[in-house]
Amino acid sequence: PYKSPNADRIPEKFRSPADEWTGFGGRLRLYIINSDQMEATPAAIDEALKGDLSGMAIAKPLFGTTLTQYAVMWSEMGGDALKAWHQDHTDRGWKIVQGNAVVKNLVASGKCAFGWTDTDDYFLAVDDNAPVDMLPVRTESGRTICIPNTVAIIKGTEREAAAQKLVDFLLSEQIELALANSRSRQVPLGTVDETRLPDQVKQLQGWAAEGAPLNDLLEARNACLKWLEEEFLE
Repeated sequence: PYKSPNADRIPEKFRSPADEWTGFGGRLRLYIINSDQMEATPAAIDEALKGDLSGMAIAKPLFGTTLTQYAVMWSEMGGDALKAWHQDHTDRGWKIVQGNAVVKNLVASGKCAFGWTDTDDYFLAVDDNAPVDMLPVRTESGRTICIPNTVAIIKGTEREAAAQKLVDFLLSEQIELALANSRSRQVPLGTVDETRLPDQVKQLQGWAAEGAPLNDLLEARNACLKWLEEEFLE
């Protein structure tokens, strides 16, 4: 384990309690919504989630940020409840596709009315002038899901000093500001100079602060992934 001097600027819920990894620069899980087809309001989402779901798309939850979302849901709901929830949505026809970018494209083109993706994919659609809007995905407890980049040092590395220097650099305010001002508009997890943040990122900061803890998710993730592999790889 290595605790960088910059790690303390990152909230505890986005880093390992044993200093095995630390997060930086978060992306939010959200509903990407075709604004020509529906309003971006919680009430509109609630209504759209009733009945037929053929107008909703999600990435296959075997990997990536959709897997993390499922792991958070497993942790909150319990495995049996999540399995039943997933089967219900599948029975009602939601589209399970190969990745977040595919979800973004389906919604941006109007082939689906809404779906789950990440903020970086959403902003690609915004930059393409697609008719899209967004709302954060919320868990049963009302939490959002903010998923950071993570950095860790591999045990036994022969370049430990260089690795520590890299970790320190990646966890710096400089890097979080650079990510916030990139096309992906990643949300700083630590304290930064607010005057240097784009307005679109400032909008996300409050949602990111409401993020579910990710620092004790391993057991839920492993159990959830085992089920998903049985579900999708049979």
